[in-house]
Amino acid sequence: MKVTVVTFRDIFQSEAQELDRFGEEYRKMSAVVFLDKNDASKAGIKDGSNVLLESDNGRVVVVARLSEDSHPGLAFMPNSPWSNRLIPAETDETKIPSFKNISATVRVTSDGVPTVEDLLREMVS
Repeated sequence: MKVTVVTFRDIFQSEAQELDRFGEEYRKMSAVVFLDKNDASKAGIKDGSNVLLESDNGRVVVVARLSEDSHPGLAFMPNSPWSNRLIPAETDETKIPSFKNISATVRVTSDGVPTVEDLLREMVS
C-alpha cells in the first residue's frame, strides 16, 4: 500500500526519550506508524502488526497502529530514529530535510522491530 508519511513531535515520546533513549518504553512510543483504519483494512494490516515501510531513502520495521480519525493515504510517525530511516538526505536552501511529505509503501512483515542499538549498528556498517 502506498502512503505519504508525515512525521510529528510527541511530548510523551520525548519524555520517554529523556528517561531512557535505549529503553523499551521509548521504542514502543517511537517505532510506530499510525495508519488510516480503512486503508489498513484493505491492505490486510491489523492494529499491532509489524509492518515494513520503504521509501526511496530507506526502510524500517515498525508497529502499525490504526487511527480512528480518517486520513486516507496518510501515515503519521513520531520523529525518531525509526522515521529518520525514511527521510531523504537531500535538502533545499533551508538545509532542513523534508519530514512532512515522504512517499513510502507499507506492508505486513514477520521481521522484528529493531532497537535503537540495531539502527545505530546498521548505520556504521
